[in-house]
Amino acid sequence: MYSFQDLGLLFEKRFTASLPFAVTPPTLYDPCRYILQNGGKRIRPVLCLMASELFGEISEDAWHGAFGIELFHNFTLIHDDIMDNAPIRRGHPTIHARYGLASGILSGDAMCAYAYDQIAKIKTGLPQVLSVFNSTSIGVSEGQQLDMDFETRNDVTIGEYLHMVTLKTSVLLACSLKIGALVSGGLGDTANKLYEFGKNMGIAFQLQDDYLDAFGETEKLGKQNGGDIRGNKKTYLYLKSLELADSQQRMAIESLLPESGDEKVKAMLALYNHTGADVACRQAVALYSEKAFASLDELAIPSKRKVPLVELANYLLGRDK
Repeated sequence: MYSFQDLGLLFEKRFTASLPFAVTPPTLYDPCRYILQNGGKRIRPVLCLMASELFGEISEDAWHGAFGIELFHNFTLIHDDIMDNAPIRRGHPTIHARYGLASGILSGDAMCAYAYDQIAKIKTGLPQVLSVFNSTSIGVSEGQQLDMDFETRNDVTIGEYLHMVTLKTSVLLACSLKIGALVSGGLGDTANKLYEFGKNMGIAFQLQDDYLDAFGETEKLGKQNGGDIRGNKKTYLYLKSLELADSQQRMAIESLLPESGDEKVKAMLALYNHTGADVACRQAVALYSEKAFASLDELAIPSKRKVPLVELANYLLGRDK
């Protein structure tokens, strides 16, 4: 059984050596190569390979699935950066910032098509694979739209936020695991449990990310904490603080929204503590983590074969330690 790190190295070597893009026009395909060569953790494609290995040797179909998933993920990043007008991705200029808006849109479209081309190469269980891949593609789009809609709404509920996170972040992790299973003999309930493991792990990961953005140490984060507070993001912490706040605390939270700077972050963090939103967020991380591991425990697969997935999940959900 490969560790996540070992599989990541294998994927990187094979993926970068076989990028499928044409040469011309370079204004279309150079941006595609650019984003893929700028790094990334490759978590999603490696999850596909790890799921395949649960059932034996990693199949060639699983490699096609992993390639397709990574191409699709980066396509979403290109378009997300355009919608967010983000200048930097992975420490480098974003595609639209470097190559222009039109190239960003078109190279993202092309990368999505190449992702489907990789999926189409799968020979085992292709109808089922396409079904989950298509529903995931639709879900990611819905999640991104909801995230944008929430920016102009003041009545977002925690349930709506969790639904958005599931679509925008979690379903692609879940899809990666399910495809790896489907192409390698893991059908029915087995594939569905892997999907649930990935979905709940993704929710826990995002909630943990919300918490770390607020309370994590700058040195460990690699960036200044409180970015979500500065940007008035409607995170779990923010929404939970409003839910738990008394009238005076609610007024204090709302009065901070037009403010900026370190004092705003300090005051909002104090309100998260006073309302108990910080504790509630940690409890939610634990809840979805437990749901994820419960699904993994129920898999009728020898425990030793699950070890790499358990180690990866522990790393993702405990990365502040």
